[in-house]
Amino acid sequence: MEGTIRCSANYVPLSPISFLERAAVVYGNRISIVYGDVKFTWAETRQRCLKLASALIQLGISRGDVVAALAPNIPAMYELHFGVPMAGAVLCTLNVRHDSAMVSVLLKHSEAKVIFVDYQFLDIAKGALKILSKERIKLPYLVLIPDCDRQLSIVHNRTLIPGDLEYESFLVTGKPNFEIVWPSDEWGAIALNYTSGTTSSPKGVVYSHRGAYLNSLAAVLLNEMPLMPVYLWCVPMFHCNGWCLTWAVAAQGGKNVCLRNVTAAGIFTSIAGHQVSHMGGAPTVLNMIINAPPSVRRSLPRKVAVMTGGAPPPPQVLFKMEELGFDVTHSYGLTETYGPGTVCTWKPEWSSLSPDEQAKIKSRQGLHHIGMEEVDVKDPATMKSIPPDAKTMGEVMFRGNTVMNGYLKNLKATEDAFKGGWFRSGDLAVKHPDGYIELKDRAKDIIISGGENISTIEVESVIFSHPAVLEAAVVGKPDDYWGETPCAFVKLKDGNTATADEIIKYCRDRLPHYMAPKTVIFDDLPKTSTGKTQKFVLRQKAKAMGSISKASKL
Repeated sequence: MEGTIRCSANYVPLSPISFLERAAVVYGNRISIVYGDVKFTWAETRQRCLKLASALIQLGISRGDVVAALAPNIPAMYELHFGVPMAGAVLCTLNVRHDSAMVSVLLKHSEAKVIFVDYQFLDIAKGALKILSKERIKLPYLVLIPDCDRQLSIVHNRTLIPGDLEYESFLVTGKPNFEIVWPSDEWGAIALNYTSGTTSSPKGVVYSHRGAYLNSLAAVLLNEMPLMPVYLWCVPMFHCNGWCLTWAVAAQGGKNVCLRNVTAAGIFTSIAGHQVSHMGGAPTVLNMIINAPPSVRRSLPRKVAVMTGGAPPPPQVLFKMEELGFDVTHSYGLTETYGPGTVCTWKPEWSSLSPDEQAKIKSRQGLHHIGMEEVDVKDPATMKSIPPDAKTMGEVMFRGNTVMNGYLKNLKATEDAFKGGWFRSGDLAVKHPDGYIELKDRAKDIIISGGENISTIEVESVIFSHPAVLEAAVVGKPDDYWGETPCAFVKLKDGNTATADEIIKYCRDRLPHYMAPKTVIFDDLPKTSTGKTQKFVLRQKAKAMGSISKASKL
């Protein structure tokens, strides 16, 4: 329009760094972080993050450099989410369940210049650096984060080698009046997140300042966070930057309650002690809560809003969470969508339904949140939307400002993911008449038995409803006649018993017979640190058993 100009007065690149700047003024004297006896205010958190950014610059970090972190949900991990981008650098949070070999691969791929390491994972980091040293690669600086409650001299001091730094001492070298390095382009990178590692080659997903800003505000809305919420950290901050809630809590001036180890006792104690209002967690965390022994459980001092995602939650788990006083919101997304990409927004007319029906609806993935432009279920070959008949399956696809920039150093994978102008998730779903989507499986997890498609999620949901079952996962098992048949891996609740025949009959009474598992194995389920069952491990186990039909002929 004639007479308009774009200038610094009306255009500023979006960045979640601004959330901390505002929080330090509006909520300066309020508690920002609590971890055991350690507490900081928002004014103190900003000051610490500025010093962190300044110290990084003095170490030689410049715009676009990658800074890695290997740490659980502790104050330092939270500060890194602001301090690193304040220096113009890119934060790469690593999965704490990785071994030295994988950490070395990711450090090499990301070309990280610095790695911040919690004392608990120091040996893993040292092992990774030892591997890299053999490749004649310039090693990143290592900054050790000691336990807040102990002196450095007590914790692993003997393992330090010349050149290592210590977190608090490192902060002291920073200047409190440091001038923030704001992004010149909001599409510039703020974070690098490696996919969960359920395969042998995780991909580096690049997040932008703009995407992080928008997804953080969307997280506030879909969590229905009021001003000054109390957020309990059960979601790993290294996973999609805590579903962007690291930045979102700052936007609302909330209190971050840090939890190093996620246990049922820790969750109930934190809720009671800090008047927690919000938390999040994969269905495995919800399962942990509902199966907590009476000695651990405490009555909730207030209604606690819980956002779950990472894997479709069984209706039975949602139903029991509501009984305990938790208000569960189901979200769905991927690392490539900054964590949450959809939300199952509740409609008032559903409140009159039976609790079972409500739980079934809540287990759907819903529709895109306010920060995402669109989600659809399409035929991946024709790119046509599937009919909303709750039966036809297609691939879930996203488009919007909260979709990743791409995969680091992997242009082909980026182009494949964005083929057709949408981000292809690899997840299969149906669309209900009201437009809400419901996940049925990962494309690689769907079982095709005698030409019939079997949703492992559907079978797992039925097994989950068995009163003796704690956890369940279903994969395809080779079968000479049918091609493959469902094989269930089941973990029972403590003190409960059930036979394979009993589980199979239970499923056959509630499902079409071809969908019921033909094999049941009682065992612990291997998981990623974000709570997802590693089905590729289970598929290997099932394959190693051989074909049922072949075995029956012997």
